[in-house]
Amino acid sequence: MSETDNTQKKSGFVSIIGRPNVGKSTLMNRIIGQKIAITSKKPQTTRNRIQTIYTSDKGQIIFTDTPGIHNAKNKLGTFMMSEAKSTLGSGDVILYLIEPSEYIGDMDRDIIRMLKTVNVPVILVINKIDTVSKENVIKVIDAFRNELDFNEIIPISAYEGKNTGELIDNIYKYLPYGPYYYDEDQVTDQPMRQICAEIIREKALHKLDKEIPHGIAVVIESMKYRETVKKPNVHYEYPGIYDISATIICERDSHKGIIIGKGGAMLKTIGTLSRPDMEKMLEAKVNLKLWVKVKENWRDSDYLVRNFGYKKDDD
Repeated sequence: MSETDNTQKKSGFVSIIGRPNVGKSTLMNRIIGQKIAITSKKPQTTRNRIQTIYTSDKGQIIFTDTPGIHNAKNKLGTFMMSEAKSTLGSGDVILYLIEPSEYIGDMDRDIIRMLKTVNVPVILVINKIDTVSKENVIKVIDAFRNELDFNEIIPISAYEGKNTGELIDNIYKYLPYGPYYYDEDQVTDQPMRQICAEIIREKALHKLDKEIPHGIAVVIESMKYRETVKKPNVHYEYPGIYDISATIICERDSHKGIIIGKGGAMLKTIGTLSRPDMEKMLEAKVNLKLWVKVKENWRDSDYLVRNFGYKKDDD
């Protein structure tokens, strides 16, 4: 078999589902080895489906990270739930992520009911095992095993990377043989503009409190690349510069003032924290300019939800 012949290798699509804040994005970033999906301790951080590509000598796995399944309270929440539920049964394997608690709440019971209706292998992934004892993990396994006949049950720590290799091996067991869907060096299908917008939103999530983070969106207004004008005997870390202009959308004038901060300090902090992740991803210096606009109750507007990038592929 030649190096370019991958027809005898496995390839397929894997959906990652679960309640908000169980570590879906952290797991995907850990497996890929790069930060593609943003993370925070605040629930409902992920809003769109995000695809990443993991390629090894065994084959290629296309992961789909979905918004946490929750009770929608507005148009944005309805979109997020549609994104999460649309992946059920559409791929080759489902990873159902939970936290290491033997208590099965209403939302997890709803997810289990949905999983009972799909004809796709389901792997139960118990995340955050670094936070509990082995005895607790065994109790969790016993509790969830009584609810559904999972194809596999794998305890992991996405944060520490524990047992993620075992998880990958088990995923390959259920994937079909076939050609790669993406180039071997590609790690995501997300446009650079979208990833940059999400990086800014992540930094805002970390710095802002209470309800404000759920009421913001980020729009990249312009993104232009230019070559670095090099000077003799000067070392340049990157070959070029991206000039990026972005707008943070919020719902109230009072929120705008908090995002900007006294003398623009908060907005400057968000920009300062965003640049390193952008530069690492783009492999270029970043000249970032941030603005803030108010769009009242945008999360309840079909037009604005779509306009800010939260729309179905066929819209």
